[in-house]
Amino acid sequence: MLFRFTDLFAGIGGTRSAYEAVGGTCVFSSEIDKFSRQTYFKNFSDLPSGDIMKIQEDCIPKHHVLSAGFPCQPFSLSGVSKRNSLDRPHGFDCKEQGQLFFKIVDILAVKQPEAFLLENVKHILSHNKGKTFRTITHYLENAGYNIESQIIDARAMVPQHRERVFIVGFREDLDIHFTFPQIPYLKPKLKNILEKEVNPKYTLSDNLWKYLQDYRRKQREKGNGFGYSIADLEGITRTLSARYWRDGAEILIPQEGKNPRKLTPRECARLMGFPDTFKIPVSDTQAYRQFGNSVVVPVVEIIAWAMVEHLFSGGVLSPLTSLFEGSEKSRESFSGGEETIMQTSRGETPQIHSMH
Repeated sequence: MLFRFTDLFAGIGGTRSAYEAVGGTCVFSSEIDKFSRQTYFKNFSDLPSGDIMKIQEDCIPKHHVLSAGFPCQPFSLSGVSKRNSLDRPHGFDCKEQGQLFFKIVDILAVKQPEAFLLENVKHILSHNKGKTFRTITHYLENAGYNIESQIIDARAMVPQHRERVFIVGFREDLDIHFTFPQIPYLKPKLKNILEKEVNPKYTLSDNLWKYLQDYRRKQREKGNGFGYSIADLEGITRTLSARYWRDGAEILIPQEGKNPRKLTPRECARLMGFPDTFKIPVSDTQAYRQFGNSVVVPVVEIIAWAMVEHLFSGGVLSPLTSLFEGSEKSRESFSGGEETIMQTSRGETPQIHSMH
């Protein structure tokens, strides 16, 4: 066992997949959604604990890295808009989900792992005029950690525009100064993740297709850009959301001589960087929700490599060479050298924005 990590708000295990790929062993996981737990168990033969709020901090095993993608709905742009329209609280005022961040802080304070990785939507930075993120920073630092954060767009590694905030912290006494790695640009194209044969059930019905076209026309007459999106097969897609199960309007695949179609669950898995060996034991509706809520696995893996390297260089873990023995991926593939730091077709580097 090279290092131990916990997988909080685990979803279907995207973060676990990334940390296991760099030599980690998961010693504790939690996930409240029963369908996500079903998918997690099918792939890892490990059933996550349920409601993290009911678990005492002392009951969590000792670990080197805490990983958590705490619920983003209270902070996402769509989530805030929906709650405002229903006159419901959002952010930390949302009792169901907004307070879960403070459980993470409690675990950090009690268990004091050497490092942590948190992930959330980028709108958490601007929520409540920036006060929410300042609060997050304050509590993490008070728990005894030096933190760094960046917005990373997964479009460098998968054919999807997906910006997320990653927050990395190292315990102050370790005197480790983390630097986010350069994300290699792999020139992803949507066409490369599409299935060759697709069940006709994913093709939009005439009624649904007409409705989506009428809706977009009405929205454009009002002067906004709401409505369906036909994806560019040579490019990337919009962000896959947990709402994709409704009608698939945010990402539609063109078909010659037919109405456009939705992505299949397997294509959604590929869009999030999951391998085809990843099992999908749930309904299409649940699968769309699960992948829309997941992390992009290869992006987390890149960050995980960098975190583990810092733990080795800081003397927390055993010599660096042992980490890569027997690994299916060579360390050089994520080195960030000249061959991996490519330019986009427009001469731009992949979008990574520092918060400091």
